[in-house]
Amino acid sequence: MGIPPRRSGAGGGGVVAVGADTLSDRAAQMREALVKSQSFTDNMVSILGSFDHRLSALETAMRPTQLRTHAIRRAHENIDKTLKAAEVILSQFDLSRQAEAKILKGPHEDLESYLQAIQQLRNNIQFFNSNKSFKSSDGVLNHTNNLLAKAISKLEEEFKQLLLSYSKPVEPERLFECLPNSMRPSESPGHSSGKTPSNSHHDHQNNTSENSVYTTPALIPPRILPLLHDLALQMVQAGNRQQLQKIYRDIRSVVLEESLRKLGVEKLSKDDVQKMQWEVLEAKIGNWIHFMRIAVKLLFAGERKVCDQIFEGFDPLMDQCFAEVTAGSVAILLSFGDAIAKSKRSPEKLFVLLDMYEIMRELHSEIEALFRGKACTEIRDSALGLTKRLARTAQETFGDFEEAVEKDATKTAVADGTVHPLTSYVINYVKFLFDYQSTLKQLFQEFENKDDSNSQLAAVTMRIMQALQTNLDGKSKQYRDTSLTHLFLMNNIHYMVRSVRRSEAKDLLGDDWVQRHRRVVQQHANQYKRIAWAKILQCLSVQGLTSSGGGSSVGVDGGNSSGVSRAIVKDRLKTFNMQFEELHQRQSQWTVPDTELRESLRLAVAEVLLPAYRSFIKRFGPLVENGKNPQKYIRYTPEDLEHMLGEFFEGKTLNEPKR
Repeated sequence: MGIPPRRSGAGGGGVVAVGADTLSDRAAQMREALVKSQSFTDNMVSILGSFDHRLSALETAMRPTQLRTHAIRRAHENIDKTLKAAEVILSQFDLSRQAEAKILKGPHEDLESYLQAIQQLRNNIQFFNSNKSFKSSDGVLNHTNNLLAKAISKLEEEFKQLLLSYSKPVEPERLFECLPNSMRPSESPGHSSGKTPSNSHHDHQNNTSENSVYTTPALIPPRILPLLHDLALQMVQAGNRQQLQKIYRDIRSVVLEESLRKLGVEKLSKDDVQKMQWEVLEAKIGNWIHFMRIAVKLLFAGERKVCDQIFEGFDPLMDQCFAEVTAGSVAILLSFGDAIAKSKRSPEKLFVLLDMYEIMRELHSEIEALFRGKACTEIRDSALGLTKRLARTAQETFGDFEEAVEKDATKTAVADGTVHPLTSYVINYVKFLFDYQSTLKQLFQEFENKDDSNSQLAAVTMRIMQALQTNLDGKSKQYRDTSLTHLFLMNNIHYMVRSVRRSEAKDLLGDDWVQRHRRVVQQHANQYKRIAWAKILQCLSVQGLTSSGGGSSVGVDGGNSSGVSRAIVKDRLKTFNMQFEELHQRQSQWTVPDTELRESLRLAVAEVLLPAYRSFIKRFGPLVENGKNPQKYIRYTPEDLEHMLGEFFEGKTLNEPKR
């Protein structure tokens, strides 16, 4: 406000009168403002009282009879300063009054205005802290600080209620919808079938989920997250960080664990696992693999997203809250894996151990990314620790299997010389291992820094095959009939060779292994033929047919002579018939399961037996045919023998009729 110009022709008294009137009007305005401000707080009146006193003094000082013109100018300047200072304080009081009204209403109806009111209170506190010269400013600060504390308390309750209202467990069906189509279960949650060596390789080959698309579920509606973020920000700024953490942890951790429980996740101890039947445990392991994938890729990923948005800008708090919310759920999941890794080892567990190891390897990078930061170190270490324990147990189980194969003491010999159950079990085992080639190579590298994991797998496979052969050699000695010993070994090693040739094991073991063992099969076939048929072929030999005594005889060349004894020929034919019938009865009960091998063996016998029989009958048959009851001695034609040979190795029972 400037000083009014001096009027021409007027005396000094006129100027003084105008100045005095103006100041009186402004003083009256200040008093009116003071009266209005009293409704806010007594402290404000106390502060502004000094201004009222100074204005009254100025009015008195400006009486025309006592002041000169230069004094009036100074008075105007002082009043301007006083009025400006008073206006600033009055505006702060006015803003405080508005803020208090919003705080008293609470945050529920209009959160944005409520947050603005809190910020205004903070601004007022800052203002009065920097203007301590005003009377009773401490009182104003106390009042405003108390009001701010109440506001934050209401804010805390609002955060809690808002988070609680929108934190609900996720239903399994909703989670399944977030999975790739190929992984959505067809069965009810918590009851999917576990894997077994007979079916796991199919699942294993098709569950290459690294490239599959997962849709992270929205665990809290996106429109609510900015509100929660603003509330959290105010609580942190007010120094209520620990309380914020506790509220968030208590609400979200319970909801997360309940989501897992609904999915089918159970809290199982090592003792619980040890008491379970293998079939039940195997199913639970299959479920656990699915649960781990869903937990990490959907639930934990969704929880991380929520946490990051609510605590954006507070990285340490963000990681700490995420760690505290997920710690319990992670512990439940990993404890089951630990119980399996530490349970009693057995060969049938190798495949599920490899499945478990594989899922932990698959999820490793995601676990590292989700559980980042110092606060999550313990969780990351626990997951990595389980991966290594599973690898170690799988490797030890591998070693146990090799030893178990070599030392298998099953006394049940296969009476018909067919493929032993141990052989088919071991070969199937090895074939399934090749479905896990990449996993096994990774597993070998966990403990040995060797680049050539292929040669390690080949060496292990060869050792298992050798252990099987060693065991089969021992089992073959249980047979009293050595020809059956060789038939048994022929069948079993042929099964090994054929299985290797038809699988990926051929590439690993190599052609040399296949060819070497094919020769072994042929050696056992030759040994069988020699031992089983040597005695009967002796009956058809020319040697020993001559007789020094009397009796009818013919020449060795077919002419009449005293060289060949009719009685010996008859005796040879009787012995042949008896031995052949005995061989037919016994060996038609033996089994050569492979069609090609069976035909090949029959042919090999026929090629030796039939020409010898034809030759013998042709040369010495007339000697018997001309005598009494020739059919008693020449019971079979070569065609009869050939037909009967076709019944060998069919695994017939004693009571089964002949073909």
